[in-house]
Amino acid sequence: MKVQRMLWSAISLIAVSCVCTFTQGCKQKSSAPSTAQNTQNSVAPFLGRWDLTLKTPQRVFPSWLELSQVNGELKATMVGRWGGACPLPKVDVSGGVLTFASPKEGDCDTNVAFKGKLEHGTLTGSATGPDGTAWTWTGVKAPSLATNATPQWGKPISLFNGRNLDGWQEYTVNGSAPTKHWKVEHGTLVSPGHGPELVSAKEFENFKLHVEFKLGPTSNSGVYLRGRYEVQIENESAGEPPSHHTGGVYGFLAPNPELPRTTGKWQSFDVTLIGRKVTVVQDGTMIIDNQEIPGITGGALNSNEGEPGPIYLQGSEKGHVAFRNIVITPVEE
Repeated sequence: MKVQRMLWSAISLIAVSCVCTFTQGCKQKSSAPSTAQNTQNSVAPFLGRWDLTLKTPQRVFPSWLELSQVNGELKATMVGRWGGACPLPKVDVSGGVLTFASPKEGDCDTNVAFKGKLEHGTLTGSATGPDGTAWTWTGVKAPSLATNATPQWGKPISLFNGRNLDGWQEYTVNGSAPTKHWKVEHGTLVSPGHGPELVSAKEFENFKLHVEFKLGPTSNSGVYLRGRYEVQIENESAGEPPSHHTGGVYGFLAPNPELPRTTGKWQSFDVTLIGRKVTVVQDGTMIIDNQEIPGITGGALNSNEGEPGPIYLQGSEKGHVAFRNIVITPVEE
């Protein structure tokens, strides 16, 4: 019996030792981060929406980037210098370096390869332009612009006096003197077609905007809110995505319902912008109901989303569009 007890004691001791060793091994294994966890941890600081500033030898361009993870896969959507928001076919974070390719001007084919790092909460990087020139770029996290305050409306302000361009200034992308100009005809503002943009001298943050417009044949324009978010005006883009149609926030939000295109008939927008939330009423029909604008649209004046901005009317597209009764009612501070 004594020998048996000694034998059982030895077996028990070995068993306990094995259990302890196995348990410690399990604990050590579970505490070691997996490759997937390491990847997620390295990607996490890059996720979210970024307001980008691209510096080229010609000028500074605004841009926008959103990085997200879907089922563990990194995804990217970008607004380049022009055009709408485009999903990027390839984006990667490796060794703390972010790489992606931007859309070409006016479409979603990739063109410029970007490379950057995250330093003290800011993206900084470089790229080589289509013409071979060196670019630098920076990115800051886009502000949420969320507010729970009930707006207190101020007094309506008429932005167009019906006589001249007082209170407005023409703007060209490259800063050169325009060869075409906006005109005042019969009490209306008329876009030049492939000319400069027209930007209000006053800037606004949250507001209600009423504007009336009339499209000539095969024409395209837009109203930029804070100079950054384009509400589209057109009668020649039927083949493009719904967010490129009249009343859409270009590349992001489609009008629903979409009203018939018209030529030579006065129409109206009543737009409310509070933070990122926009409501668009076209000819008395609500076509966008308090939806979030994710970021700037192509052609924006800048990417400083946290700041007030002007109203700007697009004049660089084709055809002629007339505007009248441009009235803005700002939220009182």
